[in-house]
Amino acid sequence: MTPTPGPQPGSAARDAAQEPTDMPAGPLSGLLVADFSRVLAGPLATMTLADLGARVIKVERPGAGDDTRSWGPPYSPTGATYFESANRNKESVCLDLADPGDLQLARELALRADVLVENFKPGGMAKLGLGYAELSAANPGLIYASITGFGSAGGANLMGYDFIVQALGGLMSITGEKDGGPTKAGVALVDVLTAKDTAIGVLAALAARSVSGRGAHLELNLLSSLQGALANQGQAFLGAGKVPHRMGSAHPSIVPYQLLECADAPLAVACGNDGQFAKLTQVLGIAGLASDPRFSTNNARVEHRTELVPLLEDALSESSALIWQGKLIDAGVPAGHVAGIDEGLEYAESLGLEPTIEVRNAAGQPAGRQIRHPITWTPAFRAPAAAPPSLGEHSDPLRAWLSGANQSGARPSAVPARG
Repeated sequence: MTPTPGPQPGSAARDAAQEPTDMPAGPLSGLLVADFSRVLAGPLATMTLADLGARVIKVERPGAGDDTRSWGPPYSPTGATYFESANRNKESVCLDLADPGDLQLARELALRADVLVENFKPGGMAKLGLGYAELSAANPGLIYASITGFGSAGGANLMGYDFIVQALGGLMSITGEKDGGPTKAGVALVDVLTAKDTAIGVLAALAARSVSGRGAHLELNLLSSLQGALANQGQAFLGAGKVPHRMGSAHPSIVPYQLLECADAPLAVACGNDGQFAKLTQVLGIAGLASDPRFSTNNARVEHRTELVPLLEDALSESSALIWQGKLIDAGVPAGHVAGIDEGLEYAESLGLEPTIEVRNAAGQPAGRQIRHPITWTPAFRAPAAAPPSLGEHSDPLRAWLSGANQSGARPSAVPARG
């Protein structure tokens, strides 16, 4: 569909927070995304689209908004950091979908959208008259992404929380120490994976629409996204009949590829081939191990890992993790100490990767820093950097725009700029 021309709600803040205007607009500039999702998977997917230039309008419940607005601590000066992590570069409109008038405004938004993302319970949007079948009949170019926990068939009544999916989907069984209990990943990894899959699906559907002129209904679920990311662990079962188990930081197929204890702290060491292992033994002063039949090949090292690891840690105990890290890296052996998130960001900065961006509020003032979208483009484009919206921040201009279309029976030629 052809995006509505003219200024748009929120555009002033985005313009104030972008790169220099001599850069081209983002690759998704001109696309309108109706975001009916909440919590993390959906919002993170739509933020990805927003980071690439799409205009994203987030529909929220009056008085409450997205659940994650109240998920804290921690809080920044402007709100819950959980919410802020997935909602920059968006406009917020409060609509009560139980109110007929507001529901009609929501429908107007959906009919104008290029993309709609929702994570209601299966069938929930259809009950409101906002399902794919009904909307696509009036807006055939609509790309409609539905996110559930366990699919829309047998798992339709199951609540899809990342933590539960990590447990039921197998990830937790391979996460944690060998002799300890299962544990979850340090972030809501399943939600993040599902967000990535959603964004990929939307981009593919946009490419297909550019040829066919028609949209599509994309169905995603947390369980499938998790299991689609099991990679070698999933194939170990399917291809070899081997059910993987927890191994702490160790790797089932490569040795050494784990944390090894030094004099003061653990050090991650990854020998992906026999040459790297030989270099490791040389640096540690135990070069004879590289020719020992028990350790000379990776297959042998996997078989004899319980004998090898103590020998390596005995040598590493002579010095600190940071000293060994420097020596190993200089020798061409991948190694790294366990850094905190603060130190990890500093390290990325030292490599020139620019891992964060400064976002700005409606007045164009700095409003904190966030992890930036990880893709670097050449040539660069004007990257939007608007702070996450306050609840209903854009309700007035958006409601006026949507209701104006209802009253006139036609789409307005311009959308009022954010005030």
